[in-house]
Amino acid sequence: MRVKKLTPVMVVDVIEPCLDFWKRLGFATVAEVPHGDALGFVVLGTDGAEIMYQTKASVAADVSDLAGAPYAEHTPLFVEVDDVAAVRTALTGYELIVVERRTFYGATETIVRGPAGQVVTFAQFAASGADAGGEGGS
Repeated sequence: MRVKKLTPVMVVDVIEPCLDFWKRLGFATVAEVPHGDALGFVVLGTDGAEIMYQTKASVAADVSDLAGAPYAEHTPLFVEVDDVAAVRTALTGYELIVVERRTFYGATETIVRGPAGQVVTFAQFAASGADAGGEGGS
């Protein structure tokens, strides 16, 4: 078995206010599903990266056993990028929890509070050989 993709699903009260945050970073809507008069579920993607949002009401209608905590709690995200300074510029106006830091695992990070309260760590790793990257966390 091999994992082909890992996509976080963030459960929020309302999706629409969350879209601008990701669209500023180049994400586009891949799929969306209405729930009542609003979005109930949306998939956003860019360059092979993907995230999903689903409303608490949509979760409750889909799988009632998952309607409450802890499933509906915020999901912290760790996102590897090639230019952390460009992320800060793109997200001007959003709360920066950590403007910039260098980590013991070789990343330069900016930590932002996302539009629905999620903590999103953006990390840039220095190139090492043919492959840039590493393990991380927030």
